[in-house]
Amino acid sequence: MKEFDDKIETTARWNLESKMLVVFTGAGISTESGLPDFRGPDGIWTRRDKGLPPRHVDWSSVKPNKAHMAIVELQQMGKLGFLISQNVDNLHLESGIDLNGIAELHSNHLLMRCLNCDGLFKKEEVGWNDLIHGKGYRRPVNGRPRCPNCGGQLISSVVNFGDPMPEKEMELSIQHSKECDLFIVIGSSLVVYPAADMPLYALNNGAKLILINKGETPIDDLVHIRFWDGAGTIMPAIVSRTKEILRREAVI
Repeated sequence: MKEFDDKIETTARWNLESKMLVVFTGAGISTESGLPDFRGPDGIWTRRDKGLPPRHVDWSSVKPNKAHMAIVELQQMGKLGFLISQNVDNLHLESGIDLNGIAELHSNHLLMRCLNCDGLFKKEEVGWNDLIHGKGYRRPVNGRPRCPNCGGQLISSVVNFGDPMPEKEMELSIQHSKECDLFIVIGSSLVVYPAADMPLYALNNGAKLILINKGETPIDDLVHIRFWDGAGTIMPAIVSRTKEILRREAVI
């Protein structure tokens, strides 16, 4: 228990000392909201490899959990410099994260993207209905809504295998990863590239690196602090300890 408390204490102090904190999230942050991850014991790829059917989840009923809300608290405290996410579940935006403070590298299942002007739009904004218009794959289909800005073809913004990464989001992620002095990875196995390069950009530019993930990752031996517990336990503890130190030092 002392080792755990010491790691929370160190992380909280690094957080307070940091001039630029970047948080990077993967599917593991959303498992406590009821969404499956990919490579965990009951993950999407794990079930596929065992010949099991995918577990059905009603995404409309899924809500942000304690880890998502802890990141929002960091933003409200002025400590979150930027958030990079591999997730498409919309939970960060639903939790209250500032749209200008996040790069969703694999985009968002609720958003459509214009192939011509690269604009992003909520489905309801453009009148897109999955039951009528389909999933929005790249092949052109007549009768689908068009971009309200330029009339271009709208597609699902979600980055599927083989799709190009969104340029703006990649540029912002690389920039902030290189400029940060503290980088926290939450719930990512760090095996999907180029997203998994982000913590290495930070590390190679001198940032302290903290990793929160239940499963092993390729960079476990490189990080400064490693947590193996769930994000819903660790992130609230970090934020709580950060606030305690702030209150105590304000009194002294």
